[in-house]
Amino acid sequence: MNVENFTKISFPIFGLEMNPPKGFSLFGLDIRFYGIIIALGLILAVVYGLKRKAQFGLSEDDILDGVLGVVPFAIICARAYYCAFSWEQFADNPIRVLYIWEGGIAIYGGVIGAFIGIVVFCLIKKVKLGAVLDLVALGFLIGQCIGRWGNFFNREAFGAETDTFLKMGLYDSVKEVTTYYHPTFLYESLWNAVGFLALHFLSKKRQYDGQIALGYAAWYGLGRTFIEGLRMDSLYWGQFRVSQLLAAITCFAAATALVVLAFRKHDKNKLFVNVVAAKQAAIAEQNEEQNNEDSNEEAAD
Repeated sequence: MNVENFTKISFPIFGLEMNPPKGFSLFGLDIRFYGIIIALGLILAVVYGLKRKAQFGLSEDDILDGVLGVVPFAIICARAYYCAFSWEQFADNPIRVLYIWEGGIAIYGGVIGAFIGIVVFCLIKKVKLGAVLDLVALGFLIGQCIGRWGNFFNREAFGAETDTFLKMGLYDSVKEVTTYYHPTFLYESLWNAVGFLALHFLSKKRQYDGQIALGYAAWYGLGRTFIEGLRMDSLYWGQFRVSQLLAAITCFAAATALVVLAFRKHDKNKLFVNVVAAKQAAIAEQNEEQNNEDSNEEAAD
């Protein structure tokens, strides 16, 4: 399948048909909308982080230093992840690994790189890792929700052929035929939007540092597990779709951690209530004994 042949994109349910350009030239440079949209998602995530920094115990310098230090490393890891699991494309000319402008990055690689970078950042800056991860997780959802639309302009990251009501038509200008596929980029964008809204409101009442990050890992992992199974361009590790496998593992691990921590908190609250109740009962008993002694003294007088 040569995606370069795809021109028009259609969504029958919305009555839409369009032929969006993949980019434009500026001073002799080819500018891709994919890159612009990824950058837009990052900018909006940073703006969101700056607005909510105080609620996570962070400063403006913490946010900006983190972006400058972590983002480049995350991009390198996103590229490395993609190249590692599609090495057949680079085996004959390994130097092409450096040609990132030709395309080829993986979100999960970026997430892994960002996590490693954030750990190092927190150690250097001496800020709370859990709080930083919570805020970054919300930023991830913003960036991923918007960034997926870069796949729309590139005519990529779509799923298998389908006839569902949300089908997306891609017109092959060579074969002169329109074929309908799962718009998996759209599924993931909507899934991330819902996840962001839910975790945004939950974050205002978070019970401990790291809760939102775990929620992100569980939510994104759950959605990616199913959506990745529909895609036609998955990266494979043997017979397994590597991102689907990683998504399922992280979803299970994060969900398990959330449940365990919820029960622990419940048990601690129960213990606290029992301790308070015991103290109150002891005080009441002492007061009753004191009253009885006072009554006996008055009767003796």
